[in-house]
Amino acid sequence: QVQLAESGGGLVQAGGSLRLSCVASGRTFSKYAMGWFRQAPGKERDFVAAISWSGGSTDYADSLKGRFTISRDNAKNTVYLQMNSLKPEDTAVYYCATSRSWSPTQYSEEYDYWGQGTQVTVSS
Repeated sequence: QVQLAESGGGLVQAGGSLRLSCVASGRTFSKYAMGWFRQAPGKERDFVAAISWSGGSTDYADSLKGRFTISRDNAKNTVYLQMNSLKPEDTAVYYCATSRSWSPTQYSEEYDYWGQGTQVTVSS
């Protein structure tokens, strides 16, 4: 059984930084792309970032390029999301997910396992 566990969320002031982590178990982590999505209250879940199985290829939501960085450590079965210059509009529950393929994708239907999410709140 695949399990994903996010951590690192919290309350931060605008302009601050957070690093989210997602530890995976139950699947050969290094074979699959991973992604981060987020869902704000009353809104749909949106793509944030994705990374290929090797970490050599990444993809980002256009609005987040330059502020967010996705990375992974296959030895630790962990994917990270470094978030800098946070804004109140970044407030959301952040989810990690494991893809069915090795390449990064923005499409949520390409991801088959999801974590429970971690809350990020950015105060103004």
